Amino acid sequence: MNSTSIKVACSNCNLRELCMPLGLNESEMERVDEVVATRRKVGRGDNLFRNGDKFNALYAIRTGFFKTRISSEDGRDQVTGFQMAGEIIGLDGIVSDHHTCDAVALEDAEVCVMPFDRIEELSREITSLQRHVHKIMSREIVRENGVMLLLGSMRAEERLAAFLVNLVQRLHARGFSQSELVLRMTREEIGSFLGLKLETVSRTFSKFVEDGIVEVKQRHVRILNPDALKLIVNAQTCQPS
Repeated sequence: MNSTSIKVACSNCNLRELCMPLGLNESEMERVDEVVATRRKVGRGDNLFRNGDKFNALYAIRTGFFKTRISSEDGRDQVTGFQMAGEIIGLDGIVSDHHTCDAVALEDAEVCVMPFDRIEELSREITSLQRHVHKIMSREIVRENGVMLLLGSMRAEERLAAFLVNLVQRLHARGFSQSELVLRMTREEIGSFLGLKLETVSRTFSKFVEDGIVEVKQRHVRILNPDALKLIVNAQTCQPS
């Protein structure tokens, strides 16, 4: 693994509001700073952790994009999610003390390492931190339910539209444009996540272009008609993240 560790302070981080609870006083913030002691750099294509690795920390993504994947018995990879800056990764390991998927960097990335035993210890004393951890875990459950809905009841167009709408919403929360995005993942990886073949993903993108809903130049996507995209999602209230 290409990784180096750097000393970090949450109190100075511009993503603090996305991955840390609001309203911590100065002494509480100092204690959180002590827990989140290091950052780790992960090179593109490298694993942050692998299926079967011992679980000992959660990771807040500071820069970059990740995918999580599991390997089926016949050796195929199934993408289970995409994670971006300001999101927490590694929750899969809490249940059995071992990670149950691989986390792979889709581009050069940097994460903040949060030792879970220290987080648990501090959560017992700082109730807002405990609530925040529960909120993150709840968000993961909602995300999984959203994926199940996608794979179980939506047509290809609805799946891809829901994926794009959700991605734009998450990027917008981090200060990015509501209408333009660069896809860090390949169409094949999108297909794996959405349960679609590569040619179906490409064909659906082409249809969106023909209908004047999006403009696509390689991995650059510009959303020209966000209302039409949301309409395709069919007023589904539960979307994946």
